[in-house]
Amino acid sequence: MADSIVHIGLLLPEVLGTYGDTGNAQVLGKRLQWRGLDAEVVPVGLGEPVPSTLDLYLLGGGEDGAQVLAAAHLRKHPGLRRAVAAGAVVFGVCAGLQVLGTRFRGLDGVDHDGLGLLDVTTEPGPQRAVAELVAAPSRLLDSEALTGFENHLGVSKLGAGSEPLGRVVRGTGNGDGTEGAVTDRVVGTYLHGPALARNPALADLLLAWTIGHPLAPLRLAEVERLREERLAVPRRRRGA
Repeated sequence: MADSIVHIGLLLPEVLGTYGDTGNAQVLGKRLQWRGLDAEVVPVGLGEPVPSTLDLYLLGGGEDGAQVLAAAHLRKHPGLRRAVAAGAVVFGVCAGLQVLGTRFRGLDGVDHDGLGLLDVTTEPGPQRAVAELVAAPSRLLDSEALTGFENHLGVSKLGAGSEPLGRVVRGTGNGDGTEGAVTDRVVGTYLHGPALARNPALADLLLAWTIGHPLAPLRLAEVERLREERLAVPRRRRGA
């Protein structure tokens, strides 16, 4: 980090904010504040260049047209790619995951280039996954199950340059038994909720990468209650 303030970039919230994923920025800011650390959330809208000097970047979910628009904007303004090359942390949800990948295909059958920050390609699947999603975390997280709500048609295939964020216990995830993708300090997932409110260990992993050292643990009763409640929800049928 350039100074004692953690700068969190909220990228294109007007098009990548359909499912409340902008709440991830609030979660990160609060978890820093509770530890006596300062944070500044920097929204970056359509038509604005993407600064390459922020510490952590967030991308949320969105519909097909919004996703194509976001990918084109982020290809045109290469600040995010430059930030990653300099060591920044990135977290993308649903459409954000697909945009961070190498390629995604829309419902019209057209292939669109992603940013190539994750080794992931995505195509429409046979039916929409709409359910509570639970995944056993990968080696990156020594924590309890990951939990969130998924609502997507995409089937994502990971290449050799990415590893899964977790293995599906309940739900669909990437469509092959895996959930999400990780390359270095770039993370993508299909978990909504917002994901970082429902998975504090994941939030703290991103923050630890950002500030360069582990964080003191926080145990918040309301967060634990929410996790227990969501993990107990029966799985809905895909397409329901």
